[in-house]
Amino acid sequence: MKHQIGRKKLNMKPSHKRSVLRNQIISLINNGHLVTTKVRVQEVRKLTEKLITIAREGNTFNVRRRVKALLPYSDVALDKLFTEIAPKYVSRPGGYTRVISLGQRPSDTATIARLEWV
Repeated sequence: MKHQIGRKKLNMKPSHKRSVLRNQIISLINNGHLVTTKVRVQEVRKLTEKLITIAREGNTFNVRRRVKALLPYSDVALDKLFTEIAPKYVSRPGGYTRVISLGQRPSDTATIARLEWV
C-alpha cells in the first residue's frame, strides 16, 4: 500500500514541519525569493501555489479567513499577498513560482535551490 507518499517528512515532527514551512512562505512573500534546500523548496512551493490560488478569488472575508488559517503568523505578509502578489496572477492558470537550482552547499553537500515569483 502506498499511504502518505505525497509529502516529504523533512526529518521533523509534523507540527515543527508546519511551522517551518509557514515561516518560509512568509519569508518568500516578504522578500520575493527564498534560498534553502531543494526538498524544502519543493514543499514550500506546493503550499504557496495553493495559497495564491485561493487568494486570487479576491479580498473577501471568507477567502481571507481561508488563507489566514493556512498562514496565521503574519498579517503584514497576508496584506501583501492580497494587495500585491495575488492580483498579478488572476489571469494565470497556475505556476506562480519558479525553482532555480544553485548547486550543492559546501559544508554538507545538500542541494540548494532558489524559489522566486514568476
